[in-house]
Amino acid sequence: MSTILKNTKVTLAKRPDGMIAPDNFKVVTEELSDLKEGEVLIQIEVISLDPAIRGWMNAGTTYIKGIEIGAVMRTFSAGKIVASKNADFPEGISVSGLLGAQEYCVSDGKGLTVIDISKGRASLHLGVLGMPGMTAYFGLLRRGEPKAGNVVFISGAAGVVGSTVGQIAKIKGCTVIGSAGSDAKCNYLKEECGFDFAINYKTESIDEKLKEYAPNGVDVFYDNVGGPTLDDGLLNLAQGARVVICGFISQYNKKEIYGPKNYMKIVSARGVMNGIIVFDYVAEWPKAVEEMSEWLSSGQMKAKEHTVKGLEKFPDTLMMLYTGENFGKLILEI
Repeated sequence: MSTILKNTKVTLAKRPDGMIAPDNFKVVTEELSDLKEGEVLIQIEVISLDPAIRGWMNAGTTYIKGIEIGAVMRTFSAGKIVASKNADFPEGISVSGLLGAQEYCVSDGKGLTVIDISKGRASLHLGVLGMPGMTAYFGLLRRGEPKAGNVVFISGAAGVVGSTVGQIAKIKGCTVIGSAGSDAKCNYLKEECGFDFAINYKTESIDEKLKEYAPNGVDVFYDNVGGPTLDDGLLNLAQGARVVICGFISQYNKKEIYGPKNYMKIVSARGVMNGIIVFDYVAEWPKAVEEMSEWLSSGQMKAKEHTVKGLEKFPDTLMMLYTGENFGKLILEI
């Protein structure tokens, strides 16, 4: 690079103890070194805020190693290659990957995905055409195995994963019930996403409403919330039900985790409970993106985004996920 560029990034200053706070993060600006052979420089345009980030801030390793203290915050991001010494990734193309919460990323190309902007703006490749959308697609179709006529219940349904799960289930001929935290979000699920029923968990009983909307039980329960919501769902399983555990956003910032009390219902329902780790299906993402793109272009699927502008707003924007302030896929635009 003939001109010295400076990169501003958000790093992990200390690990959270319970709810994340602004002092868990530090904004750092540093000069970028010249590219080495095989490297590319990506100017990041949009950053995805996902519930999984909270888990990545913890020490240790689960399905992925925790973020190191002082390291850039791990995020899925998308942007354009502005300089390249890698023939596989020429200057001018758009890419996505775990590029971090920063203005620029130097990459050796490993883990980069070339994104086709003609199939949707860059932010869509972080949402319905990105990791959250793939989580919905493979979590429902591979782990939930819905059949036409099944009843599908999705907790945390107004987020990008939940709303996408519900729309795929409708495409597959299912009756769909979702829970969300406001009347506006419930109306969105029914009026925009085609859900048959929506439950405002803040003003209604999930258990009571499931008994009303699904008197014969729920065939597929896709849980994004955990805690008491998981227990309510377990009380209403149909025979042979499939429970997909995607996340537990109600518990991410808790010091003491609420464990399920009604898990014996899985036994009486002859059901199964599966976890979904989307990285297990990376090799199949391109085919899924193709199908999801067709659903978007045909109008069978819709995607709602909540965009905040400014890298310096990363800490406050991330916290919106855990307080329910966002409405749609949360995107930070640089």
